[in-house]
Amino acid sequence: MSDIAPTGEFPEPMPKSAPDDRESEGPFDETEANPVRPYVDLGGIKILPREGLHLRLEIEEGSKRVVAVGLDYAGSTLQVQPFAAPRTSGLWHEIREQIADQIARQGGTTTLREGPLGPELVAEIPVAAGQGAGGTTRLTRFIGVDGPRWFLRGVIAGEGAVNPEAAAQVEDLFRSIVVMRGSTPMPPRDLIPLRMPSTPTGSAEPTAV
Repeated sequence: MSDIAPTGEFPEPMPKSAPDDRESEGPFDETEANPVRPYVDLGGIKILPREGLHLRLEIEEGSKRVVAVGLDYAGSTLQVQPFAAPRTSGLWHEIREQIADQIARQGGTTTLREGPLGPELVAEIPVAAGQGAGGTTRLTRFIGVDGPRWFLRGVIAGEGAVNPEAAAQVEDLFRSIVVMRGSTPMPPRDLIPLRMPSTPTGSAEPTAV
């Protein structure tokens, strides 16, 4: 999923969903980030390198645009996407419902729970034929944080979805991300543009989606 499809309706504005310490502990707005830290600039987000972290850029085959950033870390995969959002209201409450509906249509199940970053969805998604034994499911966590004029979504699979120690490492990685919303007007739910790093990191590779 890249851009989040509009609902066609105009529901009551929802409050922002974010940890109480988001401004000091992340995910950060560009105005809150430490300017001297050696971030990898991917356009809409900046990633702080760390040992054992491997970066993948997910490329939309038709448009050739970068639609997501994949981070392999601590035996886990973390896919992140930044979206434009309203200044005062949040997107995560409504988007969780859309994700749950999509997974239900795929034959999966979701459970809403309170996680370290706020409400999150834990999903059991059927494994497609050819990706494993028939009748099995994959456990995935969907997390989200509303910031000032942006929303950052994360999808965690692997150890970070089942192992508390790995989960804590991946959550720390998610919280270290800086969102570069910029001043360009954008409709809420549009994907904030991502791009290849301006300086090669030696660990980034494109992946077609």
